[in-house]
Amino acid sequence: MSAIDGLPPLREVIRSHGLTARKALGQNFLLDLNLTARIARVPGDLSDASVLEVGPGPGGLTRGLLAEGAGRVLAVEKDARCLPALEEVSAAYPGRLEVFHGDALEVDPVARLGGAIHVVANLPYNVGTELLVRWLSPQSWPPYWSSLTLMFQKEVAERIVAEPGDDAYGRLAVLAGWRTEARIALTLPPEAFTPPPKVRSAVVHLRPRPEPLAPAPAKAMERVVAAAFGQRRKMLRASLKSLGTDPMPLLEAAGIPPTERAERVSIEGFAALARAFAERA
Repeated sequence: MSAIDGLPPLREVIRSHGLTARKALGQNFLLDLNLTARIARVPGDLSDASVLEVGPGPGGLTRGLLAEGAGRVLAVEKDARCLPALEEVSAAYPGRLEVFHGDALEVDPVARLGGAIHVVANLPYNVGTELLVRWLSPQSWPPYWSSLTLMFQKEVAERIVAEPGDDAYGRLAVLAGWRTEARIALTLPPEAFTPPPKVRSAVVHLRPRPEPLAPAPAKAMERVVAAAFGQRRKMLRASLKSLGTDPMPLLEAAGIPPTERAERVSIEGFAALARAFAERA
């Protein structure tokens, strides 16, 4: 489909540039431009905002963002094969799209974008969760970004929005729920992509809380949560030993039974553990 702009359909773009999705780069190209426009609308009005897009590939989501009125887009693409297709999009939207050839883990969006910055991305599967944890874990809060609109495998998306006691509740749910309000905005079938993945995908929308749900030092929170869910089937008195300190005083200070397991501890409970750990570190 090319109804959202005057550029060729994505299948034609992919064919004319000889592009194929590479498994090593975690690529699955999203072809339905009406669907990319729907994703672009999730964060709301972007006309006065900047957008960081990671892994644009041939530019399907990029075109959706620009067609829906995003003021400025910084598209970070590691795969040089996709750059000519993205330059064609840039030419169709003069002054609104900057294409950066490099690694999203190394780019500084604040140095390149001004005003409110929204992150919107069909994340490569192989770096998606690492990028999310980085965006959720700056030492100071609120972060530089105003919202995250991210596509993941549906199973990962469900882990991000899970509640205590859910089977999917884990490290991602705690870190996301601690500092943001997260929801699944829409789900996508495999046939929307090329090549079709073996699983369904979902778009998660996260908005930063003005303040975390409960106070805790960020580094301590990361370490405590990682330790607790690193051996999630064990009782906390055992799993927290990987912190290198006696977990019993931490659990006592946080008011958590030592026989409790990580998947039943609230975000506020983890914050209390993190404060206790930071005091003893």
